[in-house]
This record gives sequence, C-alpha cells and structure tokens, in this order.
Amino acid sequence: MTQSPTPDAGGYVTVSTRTAYENPWTRVREDIIIRPNGVQGLYGVVERGDFVVILPLWDDAGGAQRRITLIRQYRYPVGRRMWELPMGMWEHRPDATPEDVARGELREETGLVATEMRDAGLLYQGAGYSTQKGRAYLATGLSQGPHQREETEEDITCHTVTLAEMEAMIGDGRITCMVTIAAFGLIRARGWI
Repeated sequence: MTQSPTPDAGGYVTVSTRTAYENPWTRVREDIIIRPNGVQGLYGVVERGDFVVILPLWDDAGGAQRRITLIRQYRYPVGRRMWELPMGMWEHRPDATPEDVARGELREETGLVATEMRDAGLLYQGAGYSTQKGRAYLATGLSQGPHQREETEEDITCHTVTLAEMEAMIGDGRITCMVTIAAFGLIRARGWI
C-alpha cells in the first residue's frame, strides 16, 4: 500500500518498509520508495538512538592557555585507534535529557565534572544513511574525578592538549572522527573557542 508524501518528505513516497536487522543499539530497515521523479527505488536506513558529543575546555589563567581533553580508543569497524571528543548515547535511558547524557558520558569516559554545560546545537551523524542525531556541548568549569568506564570502554585513554594542538591534529589528519570535527567547528562558529 502506497503512502501519500508528507509535506516535508521532499516528494519521496514510502511504498513499504521492513526491518532487515536489529540489536539493542542499532536497527537497519529497508524501504521501498518512489522518488520525486516517479522511479521506484530501495533505501537502507540505519536507525540509532540520539547521542551527545562534549568538548571539555580547560580555561586556565583567564584564557591564557586553553586546553581540551580528548579521548583515544580503538574503533573496531575501522580497525584503528582514534582521537575523539568524549561522546555516547544512553540506549537504556531514553527518558534522560541530552544534558544529563552529556554530563554522564563526560564523567564516565574521562572522570571530568563540569559546572557549566552549554548546548551548541544539533548534528546529524550521517543523514544519507542514518536517522541518528546528536547534540554538541561545551563543558567548562572542569574538575577531575575518577572515570566510570563501562567494560567495553576499558581501552580509552585521556589526553589533554592545547587548543592550538587540537587544531593542528584536525589539520594534519590525526583527528579524523567527523563528529569530533563537526562539534569543534560548531562550537568555534558560535565564538565559544
């Protein structure tokens, strides 16, 4: 049964949908669609829960030496350790606010606690294939405590670098995580760093 397009559907009509794969973190669905030009097609869509990404900023001596805490962890799908900002999602707590998740993920991965968490805005991780979206936060007023990493995060290491060093890491390709780069750019565009 063909559905009518919604006003913001871009002229696409979903003919049918089925779940191709599902686990507690990810669902892959396969949609048969009719494109705006009338041609039928297939779309694979990855559905994942909302995430947060946090830029922890140490603003020492009134801004004389701004530093950012990064994490480094092994990412199995790409087979390499990556430099990233702390990030994550709470698939078992769908009722949590994005700020609660941001505070929790920051503490969990780094042990950092922030007195201020500023919401920099919305990011879509891969809108061409996924529904996953997240919010970027700037964490300030930091204090260090013990991390609370999950069993799957035990390989995470924390590294605090200067703002200039992080920019260099993005520029020379040491940081290749698109969520990290996008969050950095969004926070920079707001004039917060």
